[in-house]
Amino acid sequence: MPVEAIAQLNNLPALDSRVFEGRDSALAALSELPTTGTGIVTQTVRGMGGVGKSTLVLHHAHAHLAAGRGPVWWIEASTPASVTAGMASLATALNPIHGALPLDEAADWAVAWLQGRTGWLLVFDNAGSPSDLAPYLGRLSTGQTLVTTRRDLPWRDLGTPLRLDSLTPEASLRVLQEITGRHTDRDAAGLAELAEELGHLPLALQQAGAYLVQTRTGATSYLAQLRADPAGVLAATAPGDPQQRTIAQLWSVTLDAIQAENRHAVQLLQILSYCAPEPLPRRILATALPTTREVDQALGVLAAYSMITLTDLTVSVHRLVQTVVRSTTPAPAPVPKPRRVLRVLRRSRPAGEPHPCTSAVDLLYAAMPPGTPEEVQTWPTWQELLPHIQSVYTHYASADTPANLAGLLGQTALYLAARGQAVLALPLEERALAITEAALGPDHPDTATCLGNLAGTLSDLGRHADALPLAERALAVTEAALGPDHPDTATCLGNLAGTYTGLGRYADALPLEERALAVTEAALGPDHPATALRLGNLATTLSNLGRYADALPLKERALAVTEAALGPDHPATALRQGNLAVIYSDLGRYADALPLEERALAVTEAALGPDHPDTALRLGNLARTFSDLGRHAEALPLEERALAVTEAALGPDHPDTALRLGNLAITLGDLGRHADALPLRKRALAVTEAALGPDHPDTALRLGNLATTLGDLGRHADALPLKERALAVTEAALGPDHPDTAIRLGNLARTLSDLGRHADALPLKERALAVTEAALGPDHPTTAIRLGNLATTLSNLGRYEEALPLAERALAITKAALGSDHPATALRLNSLKAIQKWLEPAPEAEA
Repeated sequence: MPVEAIAQLNNLPALDSRVFEGRDSALAALSELPTTGTGIVTQTVRGMGGVGKSTLVLHHAHAHLAAGRGPVWWIEASTPASVTAGMASLATALNPIHGALPLDEAADWAVAWLQGRTGWLLVFDNAGSPSDLAPYLGRLSTGQTLVTTRRDLPWRDLGTPLRLDSLTPEASLRVLQEITGRHTDRDAAGLAELAEELGHLPLALQQAGAYLVQTRTGATSYLAQLRADPAGVLAATAPGDPQQRTIAQLWSVTLDAIQAENRHAVQLLQILSYCAPEPLPRRILATALPTTREVDQALGVLAAYSMITLTDLTVSVHRLVQTVVRSTTPAPAPVPKPRRVLRVLRRSRPAGEPHPCTSAVDLLYAAMPPGTPEEVQTWPTWQELLPHIQSVYTHYASADTPANLAGLLGQTALYLAARGQAVLALPLEERALAITEAALGPDHPDTATCLGNLAGTLSDLGRHADALPLAERALAVTEAALGPDHPDTATCLGNLAGTYTGLGRYADALPLEERALAVTEAALGPDHPATALRLGNLATTLSNLGRYADALPLKERALAVTEAALGPDHPATALRQGNLAVIYSDLGRYADALPLEERALAVTEAALGPDHPDTALRLGNLARTFSDLGRHAEALPLEERALAVTEAALGPDHPDTALRLGNLAITLGDLGRHADALPLRKRALAVTEAALGPDHPDTALRLGNLATTLGDLGRHADALPLKERALAVTEAALGPDHPDTAIRLGNLARTLSDLGRHADALPLKERALAVTEAALGPDHPTTAIRLGNLATTLSNLGRYEEALPLAERALAITKAALGSDHPATALRLNSLKAIQKWLEPAPEAEA
């Protein structure tokens, strides 16, 4: 962005025609604050809602912009989520590519951008708590940061707060006189009495003045209506200061006038009161009334009464107005149980007006972007909808909710999960399940869908044991409702198999995958893409069991079916090519895998573009095949590009970015560049732990990988506690009998051996062998690895006779499973020969 454009960059609301009086000294105080340099202290502007904090700072911000001092960005800061979203919107304004980043990553980018410059002005409007801004304020010290807040809390490390109170009686009178144009002494008396009744609150004065002008009503008449109907203004008066209660008294009179002029305007205002205070795209309201023209007219009336802020693209309502309007709207009543929940786009409305919150849910549901939430191109729209979805969600405390809310929450959860925010997705999935089960019953297919989605989210969080009963119940419900031969039953079978796989129970997953394939093929035919999916999943399970030769024809058939059904240039065809290449690599046929990976990359890049996350996946897979062939130098630029693409598309803190960092570190290690790999390993661990938590299996993986790099650098003592923690995390998350626990045992044993502690390593390797053999069987290639590792430790202890049969068995298993020409077979043979050499009798010395 050019320097001139950056200087004028802003998202400020326009200065409307509202009279601005009584704030000269406050405005002067803000104008004297520094805007350039370093170590600039954040300034807070405090006071009750409606006192004019935002208006004051808005005038200051426009003056800053007009003076050409630098960019200005306005952020709604009532919640941590809105702060993050506001910072993310700055990143997107500077470069639209950041619209595809996870919100917190885009926000961090914006902070770094600001801290590298000076002269800017950043406004956090209506901040709710010091803790909400703590992640940002300490890093924003090269420009002017203003915080408006109603909360009189100890905001540490900030400048002396600027506190705003209500206007003086003289200033209040001038405000009403300027708005209404009534300056006679008789008018002044009535207006002064009205100002006193309104508590001299600027927002209340503005609203009352607009009403007087719009209705040509006198101040005395307006005051009489206000005093005659104080109880009817609010359905319930929330505890708080008298001034806030006073401003609430306005809305009954104002809404009556709006209702008389345009009944649809009140309907729209009530709907908007259940959305977030952030700007809502006007297109979402297009179907709120019978015609778009009626929507536009109703919005125009609301804008005329200063009840909304209206632009050509967005509409927003002040949070205080929203609170008052909601308080005068009866609470949502239980809705009739719908016939369907998840598969209806718009629910037919009952006789009479639906509740405004129900209407808001329906409008947001209809505004969901086409395609699946996992598709990157849908993310900017989801980002716009997210705060409003979260808002309507909070206004229904029970499961008696609008039919579309379950579908809305479920799709939002998929979006959050796709952005690496499974922690945020989880409560939405839980609520979607509760709504659906309450509406349709525990045995409905849609309940099963929600069960399956919740199980998937739990698995994403590494909570496979918690996911298992949900996946089992989803299968039981679906099979009972739709029959054992329905394609949805096959889907549930596959999902349950995936959960078993996450638990390391590959043998239990196998019959489920076999049955899923049989059901799908019978229902949809042998040439359907869904059949190809089932073939591929079954092949993966066979591979997990070490049955690569059995998996190979299934992967080949899956590719043939997909290519015939969808064409050679479809991304799904590329996926099948990549999966087949994996099997070839498992069998040691790296040369056969290479052209498949190259073609998979070409197809994906042509279909989805060079910057798509799937293109990054293909780049990484091709790099791994080059590494398998010993061509590490050719793998390196592919891994670097894969990381760049992933980070740009998904953000620097997405779990997939951690995966790419780890893969690049592996390639650097293969090239002997362990020192260069170390910071990548550390960052991969930090990203994973932040995204998934310290107790996630993937965190254990990153701990182990970092320890490996430390070991490569000879820092075995530093590696030891990391490997110990990796074992503890894995065992706690997956159980003592999981194959991944065996991996962690073996890795820890290796570090102990590197430290010369072979006796301590021995029981770990023995247990790793026992776990692996029990989980995967005695003939699995991984069992051979454990046998070979145990033989090595016995040899290190000089116990060659005990090591020999283990090495012999490891060679036999590897040769049977992978073939005589596999590199692993050669490795096992060399290990056996080394042991045999130690056991050879020493030659007799010559006389």
